[in-house]
Amino acid sequence: MEVVRLSVTPEAADSRIDVWLVQKGLVPSRSHGQNWIKEGLVTLDGGPLKANYRLRPGDVIEVTPPAPEAAAILPEDIPLDIVFQDGDIAVINKPAGLVVHPAEGHWSGTLVNALLHHIKDLSGINGELRPGIVHRIDKDTSGLLVVAKNDRAHIHLTEQVKDHRVRREYLAIVHGVIDAETGRIEAPIGRDPKDRQRMAVTAGGKGAVTHFRVLARFPEQGFSLLHCRLETGRTHQIRVHLAHIDHPVAGDPKYGPRKGAFGLTGQALHAWKLEFVHPRSGEPLQFRADPPAAFVQVLETLQGNPTDPTHPGSPASQGNEGDSPLTKFDLLRYTQLKQEPPL
Repeated sequence: MEVVRLSVTPEAADSRIDVWLVQKGLVPSRSHGQNWIKEGLVTLDGGPLKANYRLRPGDVIEVTPPAPEAAAILPEDIPLDIVFQDGDIAVINKPAGLVVHPAEGHWSGTLVNALLHHIKDLSGINGELRPGIVHRIDKDTSGLLVVAKNDRAHIHLTEQVKDHRVRREYLAIVHGVIDAETGRIEAPIGRDPKDRQRMAVTAGGKGAVTHFRVLARFPEQGFSLLHCRLETGRTHQIRVHLAHIDHPVAGDPKYGPRKGAFGLTGQALHAWKLEFVHPRSGEPLQFRADPPAAFVQVLETLQGNPTDPTHPGSPASQGNEGDSPLTKFDLLRYTQLKQEPPL
């Protein structure tokens, strides 16, 4: 495995080495970091150190990830929409219904199984169950995510995620007609104390911020089309935050008012846009992926009254009198072309 060398910045001064390794995305947990330190896989200026060592500015930490064990997770020839790929990264347009990585109850048929077949060379930092996985999207959410093909790329991308430099934007169809043009939801998210399988807004949760803009309103049917941006990336964040303001995502089986809205098997939520800096070249990259057929079909169902033309700022209100209602393609194009300040 390749050796990773990192210099300690003044901001990291006095941090424990095992905590710092987790923060850098080099290990999934402190216990992993402590084991690597004991095994001599983490060194300070070429020499050994202890797990409770506190970092000093200018320290040079070398990390040699262990060689992966024989993979128990097998490659599977699952169709994969690879939007972009080079020697360092791959950008995937994940279909709804595909679990990102193996876990209890899903040891096969995951995105990782597909990646092992189509790409093979992936970062090993997250171990054999999550090779290359930098961030996740929920099983029933479709859309874009970036995968690391080597450890250096993984570390760089993880730092961008941690520093909120990766822009992740979504399209969501939600229950209710939202009057505000834009909104910001700031509410901590943690495990639901009544149901550990769910997340919830809780006082002891981690800070979470979601921004949204209304793209279209469907007042007769009682739904809205939103453009959302994650400022943080907590588990189920958009779904929990929108449910918290009484506008749950249509079709959401966990947080919505009913399952199977519009015949959906999951939530009408699509990771539409992804922006980050290339880990090697430093080039800003931007990717977009149109929503899948099921999402578009919901828009078609709502097409009888796609927007409220009397509402200021509504897409329909921008056209000339007598214009036909916005088509589903106009709605999607609107999210790309309307000139507004960044969300």
